[in-house]
Amino acid sequence: MSIFEGSAVAIVTPMNADGSVNYDAFEKLIEFQIKGGTDAIVVCGTTGEASTLSHEEHLDAIKFCVEKVAKRVPVIAGTGSNSTETAIYLSKGAEEYGADAVLLVSPYYNKATQNGLYEHFKKTAEAISIPVILYNVPSRTGCNILPETVVRLCKDVKNIVAVKEASGNISQIAELASIADGSVDIYSGNDDQIVPILALGGKGVISVLANVAPKQTHDICAKYFAGDVKGSLDEQLKAFDLCKALFCEVNPIPVKKALNLMGMEAGPLRLPLTEMEEKNAARLKASMEAYGIL
Repeated sequence: MSIFEGSAVAIVTPMNADGSVNYDAFEKLIEFQIKGGTDAIVVCGTTGEASTLSHEEHLDAIKFCVEKVAKRVPVIAGTGSNSTETAIYLSKGAEEYGADAVLLVSPYYNKATQNGLYEHFKKTAEAISIPVILYNVPSRTGCNILPETVVRLCKDVKNIVAVKEASGNISQIAELASIADGSVDIYSGNDDQIVPILALGGKGVISVLANVAPKQTHDICAKYFAGDVKGSLDEQLKAFDLCKALFCEVNPIPVKKALNLMGMEAGPLRLPLTEMEEKNAARLKASMEAYGIL
């Protein structure tokens, strides 16, 4: 059985003015997602600024999210690292704190070979018993997990069950679907490609858009699964301009700005991320107004 079907929000980590994690705002964001019908929550991923959290903060945020969600939807913890030992440490901590699954990004900067990726993911997954979603995002990591490597891992390691595909390469994702033989759950990692990946047999999306539009992102998937492909596509296309605006600067700069515009107290970013440029903020605000969430 899949970890989830539908829309999982890659939730932001809200910060106080001094840069510390704002747990009061975090709880409000979690409740906003649950009320909006989100199907799962991914905590401490790229959008959650995991790369600038200390290990202690990282695990504290996972623990807090698990406790506040209280099994209402699955919680998937981002625990990837370019150090296999660190990925194991964080993954064990996430399992101990009750996460339903982990999301493991491919090692960044190291630029491992496909054999290196296989050994990294295999060793990390075998250190825990909860399910693992691989995360392929070459634009950030400089490393592409090839379809045959994904399938090999899902067939060889019992708790590696899925991949978040954010390569943007539909041909590669189609190749993965064609050779997976049902062994891999595929999730879109790009909000502008939800429907195309669902059409390839995908199970849903791990979404940035869902931070500001949880119901609408859920509905893109729900309508598709219900057989209303045109309704799903209409929702996808309606969100297209907002999706682009949410990535006109590096994620999560725009989505935090969007949440702040909505009064959701996402707070500032941690360096080296900086506040959104004025012209891009104006574009984002206009897209949100046109979409009807501001």
